[in-house]
Amino acid sequence: MLCADMVEIRWKDRSGRQHKATALLEDISTSGACLQLETPIPLGAEIAWDATEQFFAGYVRYCVYREIGYFVGVEFSRSSRWSQLTYKPRHLLDLEKLVAAVKKKAGSKGAVSAANRLRG
Repeated sequence: MLCADMVEIRWKDRSGRQHKATALLEDISTSGACLQLETPIPLGAEIAWDATEQFFAGYVRYCVYREIGYFVGVEFSRSSRWSQLTYKPRHLLDLEKLVAAVKKKAGSKGAVSAANRLRG
């Protein structure tokens, strides 16, 4: 799900040194998340953050630079699976629900249009 929320993350580099940064939570699913940062994080690094009502921990699976910063993919550990029941980011958009609503609205407009043509 697409989302937006600020989170304070921490990770360990390969030498075991602890780092901290502020990140933007871009999207989230039961198995992982994408974070946007100003600094890269090494592949395989252990990463964690606390959110309202839930602790997240996992490993960095990708880190790519795009025009506005680094996008870091995190695979959650089994104990950190996300649930909308325990943590809801400030801004959350379920694309499947949005597409279904648009299709439903388009379908109802199509039915009204067809009925009007039959009456015509």
